[in-house]
Amino acid sequence: MATAEPILIADDIIAGYLPGVDILNGCSMEVAEGELIGIIGPNGAGKSTFLKALFGLVPIREGTVTLGGQDITNKRADELVRMGVGFVPQTNNVFPSLTIRENLEMGAFQASKGFQKQFDKIMDLFPDLASRHHQRAGSLSGGERQMVAMARALMMDPSVLLLDEPSAGLSPVRQDETFVRTREINKTGVTVIMVEQNARRCLQICDRGYVLDQGTSAYTATGQELLKDPKVIELYLGTLGA
Repeated sequence: MATAEPILIADDIIAGYLPGVDILNGCSMEVAEGELIGIIGPNGAGKSTFLKALFGLVPIREGTVTLGGQDITNKRADELVRMGVGFVPQTNNVFPSLTIRENLEMGAFQASKGFQKQFDKIMDLFPDLASRHHQRAGSLSGGERQMVAMARALMMDPSVLLLDEPSAGLSPVRQDETFVRTREINKTGVTVIMVEQNARRCLQICDRGYVLDQGTSAYTATGQELLKDPKVIELYLGTLGA
């Protein structure tokens, strides 16, 4: 369960890919240590852009991001990995020509001395990968590749894990496995911030959800509260959410 101490704070983030074109227009978020945060909203709301801005992949023009009280605004991705931030992109998130084990070796590149111990720990979380760690990632299903990408991001033992649409393109069974695995990762003590189009399933497992709309944080509440919110049901969940 989350503690009261904030581990990550994003304050009034204004950011975008091109000069003069802002995708984010004042996004704010405060995440307590150990929380699982879900970010939902319509297509084009800036959800993935927000995650990439936190990870230094989209330039922040105004606002600040702090991790454990330290300013990490616009730091490079490799620096953020060393500081304890992991990131799993939605697409192109494995090295297809490398084996599962080699993918995880790439994830531990900055701390290779402790590889075997961390590898064994991560394989306990992903038993389906353990018995096939010599198999090339390119031969895996979409759901299996997603597991490899998540496992690789955990190799540096991050305190915060950023997941960008982890269930996208997966079968319903694999989607459910991904959500279950995400919750299991969170239970080990890793703070998780997850962008998801499957809003209903995301809100079912998260501690709190943020609704993003037109590049701003519209509102936040617990996952269960948002699942019952008439406006959220109407706009994002449909009649099945009622």
